Amino acid sequence: MPCIIIAEAGVNHNGSLEHAKTLIEVAAAAGADYVKFQTFKAEKLVSKTAKKADYQKANLQGQNQDDSQYQMLKKLELDIAAHQVLIQHCAAYNIRFLSTAFDLESMDLLHDLGMDLYKIPSGEITNLPYLKKIGGYGKPIILSTGMSNLADIENALQVLLDAGSSRDQITVLHCNTEYPTPMQDVNLRAMQSIQAAFGVKVGYSDHTLGITIPIAAVAMGAVCIEKHFTLSKDLPGPDHRASLEPDELKVMVKGIRDIELALGNGIKQPSPSEIKNRPIARKSIHLAHPCAQGHILRLEDLIMKRPGYGISPMDLLRVLGRQLKQDLKEEHLLSWKDLDV
Repeated sequence: MPCIIIAEAGVNHNGSLEHAKTLIEVAAAAGADYVKFQTFKAEKLVSKTAKKADYQKANLQGQNQDDSQYQMLKKLELDIAAHQVLIQHCAAYNIRFLSTAFDLESMDLLHDLGMDLYKIPSGEITNLPYLKKIGGYGKPIILSTGMSNLADIENALQVLLDAGSSRDQITVLHCNTEYPTPMQDVNLRAMQSIQAAFGVKVGYSDHTLGITIPIAAVAMGAVCIEKHFTLSKDLPGPDHRASLEPDELKVMVKGIRDIELALGNGIKQPSPSEIKNRPIARKSIHLAHPCAQGHILRLEDLIMKRPGYGISPMDLLRVLGRQLKQDLKEEHLLSWKDLDV
């Protein structure tokens, strides 16, 4: 089954519905499966005294001097009418709409809009009421696990299962919640540890710069990749600088699809494209010098050279000690008809 690629628009629309629609068009043109936004009410998500994260301050680079997460997020809300417009726009561009709810009211909004897939962000992995509500929908779930250990993941999974979800409906994404993630902190092998520990489908939500790590994750077994993207890294906002620009997103999707093809079926056998090259690249038994009729072949009479149309060097022991039926020149490519029984 092809890897699900989620192009994470998040809040990179900067509160503009037109920007959000353009992000949908970019994600569709890149070949992503889903374009994902964020659904929240700032007053339900964060207290008015909560400070911005260090990465948010760094990415804003003085664009907004207010230190309040609430004021930042309030400007990035999408109301129900905006959601309806974006869902219709996704349908027009043949890409699926997805959004992450950050509070129970927003979850109701998405449920009423007919969401068929629910994404749990890393910050909600310890939110018991949130997990119970999503688990109760009985729909496919993608669970991000930034800042978590295996015990956190186990606890969250148990809540989802107890609420009514089935294990085969859940995909767990390894994730590091730092924007951008330093390479030494990626720890891609943790994705495989999650799979081994819980027997779930796994994927990777990426916050590194560039596209190499999500492509590597697919090679390691990820069935879902999530990656932030933007119209421009120079736009004001908390996530733009750690996001891909449109051309980079397109290259990432192409790279993932190439890796999927390259992984193959695991059966080691000649491929259709290479089989024609086998006689060209392999060697056959040739004569190292001229030999007369009746000559009994010895090892020093023979040399292994391309092409491989003649007797295989693997049959050397069957050739040694046999007589030649006729005079043969140097470099003659031996065949069984040249030899006496």
